[in-house]
Amino acid sequence: MIINCLICNEEIVPQIGWNYLFSKQEPQYLCEVCINSFTLIDGDTCNKCSRPLGETEYKQNNLCLDCVRWEADPKWKGCLERNDSLVTYTDFCKETIARYKFRGDYILSYAFASLMKGKLNALQYDQLTSIPLSDERLYERGFNQSEAIIIAIGLHPESILARTHTEKQSKKSRSERIHLPQVFQIAKPDKIKHKKILIIDDIYTTGSTLHHAAKLLKEAGAESVSSFTIARG
Repeated sequence: MIINCLICNEEIVPQIGWNYLFSKQEPQYLCEVCINSFTLIDGDTCNKCSRPLGETEYKQNNLCLDCVRWEADPKWKGCLERNDSLVTYTDFCKETIARYKFRGDYILSYAFASLMKGKLNALQYDQLTSIPLSDERLYERGFNQSEAIIIAIGLHPESILARTHTEKQSKKSRSERIHLPQVFQIAKPDKIKHKKILIIDDIYTTGSTLHHAAKLLKEAGAESVSSFTIARG
């Protein structure tokens, strides 16, 4: 059976060997070229948000300065325990996420799921959830991109949050995002208390969306809130 890469549509040629013939193989959704076009995050990273640090001066005690600012603010300190991101937000990643998120290419959920599954299996959590969309945004896109990845992995997302704020945040500055009123509300309070909650989202940029969600969940009794995103912007 011919299998084509979900990103570039080129035929995926499996590496045939004894292991391939006699072991159960995970479905292949991406060709080697597209896999290698993503830049995996490794090396020296921020201990809280996975931002690559390298030799940059913008760090303090293994934290990037953004996380230093979040933790210095009593309102946000300790809300989000940690964010793990898989790849950096390169042009290739940006274009692929745009196809998925804004152009309705739902099948790419399986491509991202295949990249994220291994890392997700190593993370500790009691409840897995996604960042919810407003009704308006869900109508525009046709699906929740973060929830679709969880389903593509073969897991069930708990819809423990609902969106109350419909204004797009992508055009706002970091300061404007941080000072927005709370954009979420609790949908399932019985699924939160004393739970370690892991939120799936597509991109961590300023961290505002995830901090808003984490703050509300902690106030509702969650033991801890962490996040896992495709990309670190």
